[in-house]
Amino acid sequence: MVHTELFTEKPDCTDRLPKEERVYDLLYTLAIPFIGVDHDVAPTIEACREIKDVLGVMPCKNLFLRNRQKTEFYLLLLPGDKKFVTKDLSRQLQISRLSFAEPEFMEKFLDITPGSASILGLMNDGQHRVHLLIDEEILAEESIGCHPCINTTSLKIQTADIVEKFIKYTGHPYTAVHL
Repeated sequence: MVHTELFTEKPDCTDRLPKEERVYDLLYTLAIPFIGVDHDVAPTIEACREIKDVLGVMPCKNLFLRNRQKTEFYLLLLPGDKKFVTKDLSRQLQISRLSFAEPEFMEKFLDITPGSASILGLMNDGQHRVHLLIDEEILAEESIGCHPCINTTSLKIQTADIVEKFIKYTGHPYTAVHL
C-alpha cells in the first residue's frame, strides 16, 4: 500500500534506518530537492506501479551485476518496464559474461539489500568499487524515481540533480548504455 502523503523535507527518522537518514542529510547538503512517499515493501517493479500513480514517476529498475571473476561490479539503472538482456549489455561493455551479483557484495559496497538497490547507494561506495551504468532513456527523463537505500520509501529527484550534483559528489563516472 502506498501512502498518499508526500514529503519534500527530511522526514522524522525515529523509526527509519540510519542509512536512509544519511540519504536525506546528503540530499540536503547537496541542495537536491526531492518529493518522497512511504509505502509497503516494494522489492519489484510490479510493486512500484502504485508508487508511480502517487509520485508521478516510476522508480527505475536497478540491477546489481558482476563479471564472472567477481572483480568488477556494476549498478545498472534502466526504465522499470524495459526488459534486460544480459548479452546485450555484455556486448556493449565488451565483457564476456555478466551475471547478477551476490547480495553480500551489494551490502558490502553499497550498504543496501536486494530489493532496495538504488543509485543513492553509491554514496556508501567510497572505494569506487561499483561502476555506474545508466540506460539512455533514464538520462532523457526529467526525473528519476529511486529508493533512499530502503524499499519502503521512494523519492522523485530531478535527473539533472542526480547527474550534476549527486554523481559528481560520489565521484562515480557513469557510462550511458542503450538497451
